[in-house]
Amino acid sequence: MKILVDEDMPLARELFAGFGEVVARPGRGLARNDVRDADALLVRSITRVDEDLLRGSRVAFVGSATIGVDHVDLAYLRRRDIRFASAPGCNAMSVVDHVCSCLLELADRRGFELAGKRVGIVGLGNVGSRLRQRLQSMGLAVLACDPPLAARGHAGLVGMEAIADCDIVSMHTPLEHGGAHPTVHLADAAFLARLKPGAILVNTARGAVVDGRALLAALERRGDLLAVLDVWEGEPRVDTALVERVAIATPHVAGYSYDGKLRGTWMLYEAFCAFLGQAPSISLPALVPESARQVLDLARMAPTSALDLVRAVHNVIDDDTAFRGTLAVPEHARAAAFDRLRSRYRMRREFATVALAHARPRVDTLPAHQRALAGALGFRFPD
Repeated sequence: MKILVDEDMPLARELFAGFGEVVARPGRGLARNDVRDADALLVRSITRVDEDLLRGSRVAFVGSATIGVDHVDLAYLRRRDIRFASAPGCNAMSVVDHVCSCLLELADRRGFELAGKRVGIVGLGNVGSRLRQRLQSMGLAVLACDPPLAARGHAGLVGMEAIADCDIVSMHTPLEHGGAHPTVHLADAAFLARLKPGAILVNTARGAVVDGRALLAALERRGDLLAVLDVWEGEPRVDTALVERVAIATPHVAGYSYDGKLRGTWMLYEAFCAFLGQAPSISLPALVPESARQVLDLARMAPTSALDLVRAVHNVIDDDTAFRGTLAVPEHARAAAFDRLRSRYRMRREFATVALAHARPRVDTLPAHQRALAGALGFRFPD
């Protein structure tokens, strides 16, 4: 059996080697010739899986280590009786960490408090629901808009009109081109015009959920509006003028924690075992190598704010700086530079997995309210 995997899926070889030959390839450039003699295909969101890729192959199983499935032609897979599995929720906490990091950076940069702000979350799925819990624990008021959930009778949801009146708007919808609830350009020119003065728009969902041209025009027209974008229309070719205008720009890495990637690979492993009628023989905790552990020595760091801890784990300004640096490369090379930032992304752990330690003598430098904020972010303090 031959299993073709995206080369950026961590520990894929260790998990799938027991089933046969594991071959790793760059996900962006996968072509029909690569897939032709494969029995299983494991991808991420950058690989379009459809008839053009799979025609003439013997692929019987496709797995995508992602939450969204808009890059997969599910109807074609059903017609071909190809089993499909994805990894919903695998990197949800990674995205939540990223959004919170960005908001804390903006609050520090602009000199405002997050507590008491009103946040509108659009899309209450794996990411949106977890983000709501996190932000509420941080002292923010949260409104949620999710038309598909509302149509199924879920109470307590609001419409986009109420979302536009929030201090912060965070997009977390899948990309839907049609159906009862399309999301392409959900945040269009009309919606952007309704945003309140000083509003912050965050998009970590899919690039086309926000109308990029309309957003650029709004940012050029309104100096009060702030945007935080991790996803972009036309990736890996992005609108450089928009990158230059947004407050924080990152190259589609919000969900790129080591934990999220590993969880996605593991979920596909479980699904593949079920496909073959086998029980998993490897445990997830046993896969995490010692080299992936991250320990923050609180005495040595002497943090004075929760943001100090956040920056030590996930400094979004480093990602922003690296991304903006690619704008200086020749235009024909920018797409490749965008992909390199993702494929060579650093080892990043989720906040809740980081070990906090006190070296002797014990030194407590975090004020009580900052310690509480760090706890709400997921950091766990030693006794």
